[in-house]
Amino acid sequence: MDYPDGLYYTKDHEWGMDENGILTVGITDYAQGELGDVVYVELPQEGTIIKAGEPFGVVESVKSVSDLYSPVSGEVVEINPDLEAEPETVNSSPYDRGWMIKIAMSKPAELEKLLSPEAYAEYLATLK
Repeated sequence: MDYPDGLYYTKDHEWGMDENGILTVGITDYAQGELGDVVYVELPQEGTIIKAGEPFGVVESVKSVSDLYSPVSGEVVEINPDLEAEPETVNSSPYDRGWMIKIAMSKPAELEKLLSPEAYAEYLATLK
């Protein structure tokens, strides 16, 4: 499994990358592996206000349907337009082309509550 440095992680298996107060969010390699082949991704509209820990969308795979949870609070400023036509990108490139939304953070201090790559790997070890 791959847990890139420089990212923040949640126990709900989302990752975030902070770029000057804009957090790019996707699901982790672990999450996409557990889901199986992703066939549909439902994302919020740009301008939607979301809160940390609350659902912002849905990912559907051949195995199940799962909510997506926001790592931070803020406004959705961009969604990944490629996922509508190619939801399987989440499987093939979860940390790059498979990103889901970008959030203008209203409370950047919420990042401190998220997990480091090492802490996320340790958390996953408790799930086995």
